[in-house]
Amino acid sequence: MILARLLEPVIREGRLTIVDATGRRHVLEGGPGPSVTLRLHDPSLHWKLVVDPELHLGEAYMDGTATVEDGSLYDLLDLMGRNQGAASAHAVAGTKARLDRLFRRLHQYNPVDRARANVAHHYDLSRTFYDLFLDADRQYSCAYFAAGDEDLEQAQELKKRHIAAKLLVEPGHRVLDIGCGWGGLGLYLARATGAEVTGITLSEEQLKVAQGRASEAGIADRLRFALRDYRHERGTYDRIVSVGMFEHVGVGHFREFFANVRDMLADGGVALLHTIGRMEPPGTTNPWIRKYIFPGGYIPALSEVVAAIEREGLWVTDVEVLRLHYAETLRHWRQRFTANWARAAELYDERFCRMWEFYLAGSEVAFRHMRKVVFQIQLSRRQDAVPLVRNYIESWEQAAAEAGGPGRHRAA
Repeated sequence: MILARLLEPVIREGRLTIVDATGRRHVLEGGPGPSVTLRLHDPSLHWKLVVDPELHLGEAYMDGTATVEDGSLYDLLDLMGRNQGAASAHAVAGTKARLDRLFRRLHQYNPVDRARANVAHHYDLSRTFYDLFLDADRQYSCAYFAAGDEDLEQAQELKKRHIAAKLLVEPGHRVLDIGCGWGGLGLYLARATGAEVTGITLSEEQLKVAQGRASEAGIADRLRFALRDYRHERGTYDRIVSVGMFEHVGVGHFREFFANVRDMLADGGVALLHTIGRMEPPGTTNPWIRKYIFPGGYIPALSEVVAAIEREGLWVTDVEVLRLHYAETLRHWRQRFTANWARAAELYDERFCRMWEFYLAGSEVAFRHMRKVVFQIQLSRRQDAVPLVRNYIESWEQAAAEAGGPGRHRAA
């Protein structure tokens, strides 16, 4: 089988057994490592997995035409992730990567109408569905494991506190949250700091939940949410934050995004961008992710983000790289989703569940073995907008802890 011959030099760690559609077994073995078996039930996969394995493996798993034995899907993807370096160096992979680069701006073309449709594709799923694997505050972004042994709820609270510390939010500050999700960060900032927060989203489902939470909290007068694209927002803000939204902007719109941030940020204001990134040169989006999970999405390299920031005249005042924090976050999500599989299948179906499992497992592997990280980039219009040494972040967090835990700050 051509697929087995191509993979033979790639498997340098662990053992992969492929059972082809005729029942023949192909054992590919490198050094010590995990062992897993992939069974193919459709003869067309013999060539599809050669032509475009990133797309067709996920589709085959969703459709049940490829199944995993002697292990789990995560075990299979973990094995592949451990051998990603050798796979990327293969001539076939290199040729495909160069072809994908030719079309990446087309794939990431996100004018307002398309951006809204892309967001709806992922975020307008049943609100009950997200409750099956997220924390109680519905934080759908990388948590912050300060000590490493926190549970998901604690780590997500620490993430919000860490962001607030970098923003140096004070009572009365006007804060804009671009891509506010279900409103958790905005609610935290309004409660913990006394700020006036405006959150914007393109998801109608998220907007309904966020507005309901603001009303229930009794602070709707200083916590407002709107269905609005960042390109349509107007006004001046003391603080601007965007968490887990920049991945949907698209490389062709980077300068547009930062131009809008610059124009809305007060002269002495501070902005924080929290985004997934890659610790390698610019690339493309996995075709399966692009088709089924995040149409129009892209994980940027730090070099292309900073280049866009520089061209719009903003100061980069701090950069932090969160490395395995998202891998741990995704581990919690994957385990919770698996535990609630039956309930998810009642909401959708088994194929949808296999799709979501592939997404969560593949994403976790990407952060463990495939050079994916999270960047937190602090921005300002002036070089003196924040203290000259970064111990103010720890001081702010310590004050929050002393005031009553990760969810409170002394200004509350």
